[in-house]
Amino acid sequence: MTTQTAELQTKENERTRDLPVAVPATDIYETENGIALSVDLPGVRQEQVEVTLENRVLTISARSEAVDPAGYDAVHRDFEPVEYRRSFTLTEDVDRAAISARLKNGVLHLALPKAAESQPRRIEVKTEH
Repeated sequence: MTTQTAELQTKENERTRDLPVAVPATDIYETENGIALSVDLPGVRQEQVEVTLENRVLTISARSEAVDPAGYDAVHRDFEPVEYRRSFTLTEDVDRAAISARLKNGVLHLALPKAAESQPRRIEVKTEH
């Protein structure tokens, strides 16, 4: 039994990489202290994620793989292994040394704190006598 369509077969023949490349859905939030990103990476484990920073470009790369349960052969699969890739150009306001990332339930969470110089601050007003 085969469920593969002609469209999928064409994609297979046109690939120049071993996996199709997808841009992961990303939500971006700004807070008073920085920027937070939530990047959807379904089917990806921690060791399959790479976050790099070169100059001002933050790049997220990941790779998912199809894993069949032991003793089962796939008859139909909607989920295809894929390579995820997304890049962001950062402003000077981001403290590049303090960027952190964690993966939880297929979502990569990145925290990009604002540099101390760019955070709002209160300036004390003094009186002269």
